[in-house]
Parts: sequence; C-alpha cells; structure tokens
Amino acid sequence: MKFAFIIDPIQRLDPGHDTSVALMEAAQQLGHEVWITQAESLSVVNGQAWALLQRVQLTPVQLVDGRWLITLPWFELGESVFQALEIMDAVFMRTDPPVTIPYLYATYILDYINPEKTLVINSPSGIRAANEKMYALQFTEAIPETIVTPDKVVIRQFVEAKGAAVLKPLGGKAGEGILFLEAGDRNFNSLIELSTLQGRVPVMVQEYLPAAKEGDKRIILLNGEPIGAVNRVPTGKEFRGNMAVGGQAVATEISDRELEICAQVAPVLQKDGLIFVGLDVIGGYLTEVNVTSPTGVREIDRLSGTQLGYQVIQWIEQYGKSNAKVGLTQ
Repeated sequence: MKFAFIIDPIQRLDPGHDTSVALMEAAQQLGHEVWITQAESLSVVNGQAWALLQRVQLTPVQLVDGRWLITLPWFELGESVFQALEIMDAVFMRTDPPVTIPYLYATYILDYINPEKTLVINSPSGIRAANEKMYALQFTEAIPETIVTPDKVVIRQFVEAKGAAVLKPLGGKAGEGILFLEAGDRNFNSLIELSTLQGRVPVMVQEYLPAAKEGDKRIILLNGEPIGAVNRVPTGKEFRGNMAVGGQAVATEISDRELEICAQVAPVLQKDGLIFVGLDVIGGYLTEVNVTSPTGVREIDRLSGTQLGYQVIQWIEQYGKSNAKVGLTQ
C-alpha cells in the first residue's frame, strides 16, 4: 500500500515523541511505501487533489532502558514528485494546529480526493466540523460545566459561582493561552480583555477540576475504539499537564467511566469520519476532542509496551481489503 502524510517540515519533528513519525515507521515496517508532503504543497488540478510528494525512508527509533534511542540521520528523502493523491491508499492530515485560514484551505483541497479510492484520516469535513474545544460541548453528560462567550461580565459571574475556572482559547494548542482564573485576581479584567481581544473573540471557560493535579489523561481512539492512554501530570508550579509545557507522561489505565465517555463519543466521531482521535479527560470529565494531529502514541508505547502505530496501519489494511471486497460484489 501507499501512504501519504501531510506533516510539518520533517526536520522539525522529534522522532522520539511525534506520533506522525510513529505512524510512518509502522507503515514502513509493515512493508508499505511512505510519502510526505506539506499543506502548502497541495493543489487541485483537473478536479483532483495533487501534491508535491517525497518518498521517505526512516531509521526507526529503538526503546532502550525506557527511552527512545534515535539514530542520526533518522530519515532520508527521495526526489520530489507532483502527482494525484488518489494514487495513495491513505492520506494522513497531520499538520499541527492551530487551525488557521491556510489550514482550512488545505482541508478544502483534500475534499477533492476520491473517497472510493483513498482514505483520508481524518475526514476534511470532519476536521472542519470539530473545533477541538467546541466539539466536546455536544456531549453534555461527559463534560464539566462550561461556557463559551466573549463577554467579560458573563465570565466573571461564572468564575464567581465556581470559585475557580480555566479559560481556553478556542483555537489554541499544546496548552498555549490557557489561564487559571479566580474572581479575586486583580488582573482578572486584563486577562479576559487580552484573551477575548477586547470582547471580540469568544473563549471557553470551564469549571476548574481539582483532579487536574492528578493528571490530564489522553485516550487514543481508533474508529471509536480506545486503544491506549497516557496520563500527563503537571510538574513544579505549572497547573497544565500538557507535555509541551513540561507535563510528565505517566502510565495509566482506562477507567470504566472513561470507557463510558468513549462509548458516548464514538458514534459521532464515526459519523463525522474522525478515525484517529485523542480524547482529553480530567477526573472523569471530557475536556477536549483532538482531531487535527493527536499525539501521545510514543509515550503510550514506551510506558505500556504497546505498538499503537501498527494497530492503526493494520486497521487501514483491513479497511482496504473490506472496500476491495465491496467493490468486487458491486
């Protein structure tokens, strides 16, 4: 099979952390071709999505004494080739957020891949529909009490009622711009004004969950089924557990409550074509649904002895075989 990965510049990826690299390695080790491109290298020609692609050969990382050992150089690139993406069996959209206007335009281009020939992970329309903060609001039995508003008065009333809350920019990533709010903070008004651009941009405000001190769990879902999890525990004086801001990755299990959340979310994800997803759960509450470039696979594999990348690629192999059988019977 042929796999294309739309990623950020490969030179900037960390092979010991990046889930995109884990997926590419798994595809290569299972005998498939791996190609890469970037969002700015996408085009529509004659009604089809095309890309400037390069074949990549990876030197897989090795787990040694609980750490990923990287051999340099860890990748080798072939010549650039401009070709239609529908010659690929699967295309992974793995450009990191935030979801900017160029990012959205890239998803529109991916709409011009023939879905009968090529699987796109995740669905371009699904990515557009699933703002990683707002998407969780529909699962009312799973989320903590939450508001979305640009209004400073509404935010203050909510925080005063709850005692403390967490503010999240709707387009943020990796913990960027997340604030801990207390009504008595003398900087409260300034924080809200900065976050909402003087009341012009809505933000999400969730009640603060004390369980956040025990960790922010990332659960990886494959076609709605949980396949692994890692707990991200804040360190030092940091209240955020995101690994990008120093959160410590800790082995964990998926609880019964978290399985219930997965079951609530799964049918909606499947309907929207969101195959590879990361749920964030704190204290038994769903806080975010990550669909653009979910990470955590390297940490889960390192701590739990799994091979999640292999599971994803093998699922695609079976998906391709099932579709081929359907095509033969039609």
